[in-house]
Amino acid sequence: MIIALLTLLAAGVIKGAIGSGVPVIVIPVLTMLYDVKLAIAVLVAPNLLSNALQVWQYRRHLLPMQFLAAFSIAGGLGIMLGTWGLVVLSPTLLSLGVAGAIVMYLVIKLAKRTMVLPFALAKRIVLPVGLLAGVLQGAAGMSAPASVTFLNAMRLERPVFIGSISVFFVAITCVQIPALLSTGILTLERSAYSVAALLVILAAMPLGAQLGKRLPHQWFDNLIMLLLAGIALKIIIDATL
Repeated sequence: MIIALLTLLAAGVIKGAIGSGVPVIVIPVLTMLYDVKLAIAVLVAPNLLSNALQVWQYRRHLLPMQFLAAFSIAGGLGIMLGTWGLVVLSPTLLSLGVAGAIVMYLVIKLAKRTMVLPFALAKRIVLPVGLLAGVLQGAAGMSAPASVTFLNAMRLERPVFIGSISVFFVAITCVQIPALLSTGILTLERSAYSVAALLVILAAMPLGAQLGKRLPHQWFDNLIMLLLAGIALKIIIDATL
């Protein structure tokens, strides 16, 4: 319980600083401590409301709505496919899926650090990237290997990135909630846990926002990547032994 609480606090700080990172931090840790389904259910309220708050805060700094609509609709379709996988796959496979998503995220982040994705090209690939992001979110609780790295590669200014990724997260969570309810994964007890997690994350976000203005974005990136590498290794060891 203490580890889960500290993880949520850390995720709130990261979220406030760089506009994303809650699922990337929380899902692997809760998967390691409990299981993937609980981890995904617990993040429903934080994903919806913390991102809705950031959409409002950065509403004047968004990518074109046509682009965001295509990204979000494709993500919603992916959520439905991913949630189906969450129901039919075994806990071990799901845990390995989370570890795989982490590894994919780390590899892409390292490979794209010097790459710039022009907006013209981004418009051409937004639908398949959105679909992949939705599938990853639905099945592993982490769209970041596709969604965050996609927008990061566009080298957007911090306010544009935060506002735009938050629009995507709100949209796919609105699809994910009824999908999880229909499968019985999102129960009343897990909903209560989710609201509690939201309160912890919201409490930590203002600190992160202040740090984000003072510390380089790269500092947070490196810290997250180091943490994720260790968590992925731990999940793989636990799942295969």
